[in-house]
Amino acid sequence: MARRRLRVLLIGEEAAGIQALRGIALCGKDDVVAVLASPEDSASRTTGLWAIARRLGFPAHPARLVKEGRFAEWIRSMDVDVLLNVHSMHIIHREALTAPRIGSFNLHPGPLPRYAGLNALSWAIYNGEKEYGVTLHEMTEQIDAGPIAYQERFPLLDHDTPVTLAVRCVQTGIPLLLRLLDAAASGRDAIPLTTQDPVQRRYFGREVPNGGRISWDLTARQVVDFVRACRYDPFPSPWGRPRALLGGREVVVAGATRTGRLSTVTAGTVEYAAQGALVACADEWVILQGVSEEGQSAGSRHIAAAPGARTRVEESF
Repeated sequence: MARRRLRVLLIGEEAAGIQALRGIALCGKDDVVAVLASPEDSASRTTGLWAIARRLGFPAHPARLVKEGRFAEWIRSMDVDVLLNVHSMHIIHREALTAPRIGSFNLHPGPLPRYAGLNALSWAIYNGEKEYGVTLHEMTEQIDAGPIAYQERFPLLDHDTPVTLAVRCVQTGIPLLLRLLDAAASGRDAIPLTTQDPVQRRYFGREVPNGGRISWDLTARQVVDFVRACRYDPFPSPWGRPRALLGGREVVVAGATRTGRLSTVTAGTVEYAAQGALVACADEWVILQGVSEEGQSAGSRHIAAAPGARTRVEESF
């Protein structure tokens, strides 16, 4: 018996949305009835999901339409079986979530229920997690709270940044989308939906730990992990660059590395060496990279005094 072809509506953005579209198209098992994404702008005129969808021959509509009440009726008129949301930040109108015949599903770049909401990638690094994951779940009115269809986990490595984690979420998540569609072709009951445990749920908003400032009273690992959690190079960071006081001057820090050298001095003490600025944390010293004053770009050496000189940060954030 031939597999039933599904009518799929894709809402997405960025590389994840593009990979989802290409994955569904290459499989050739289902029909993408339309793609909703941000319209072309100067930065994505040829590389954004909107442009890619039109190049591949799929109808493209502005993603902002998902917030309108009439969106649900449009979905029903298009006889959509499955709605897939892949890295789109637009909140879909509640009536539209139940409009598809089988359901609406979101690919969340994080392991639910512990990492719901925004910037989960950064929070996991900041919290010192050793494992991360990606979750495909049914969408409900409560954000990232619907039943889980599929979830895959993978190690979170010491050199991972939010960008490398995002890439791995996409690589691991696209097969989950295709797996969902294969199950959905046999009907909604074939999709393994597991209710999330509300006790384990943790939702993150737009807040940034400690207001985006480094506290030298933390351990070296915590300081390094916070700086790493802010690194989205070459993209803008939603957490910005971490700020700190060095020798009484507020600076921004691009990178930090543990030295393994135990500290017996007051946290916040700065030691200037040939390779740059070292700062004492609660347990060991860290060396800073890419230190500059706000609005400037320079290496850590531009703040240095003579090698071997020490000063103490007058205030710890």
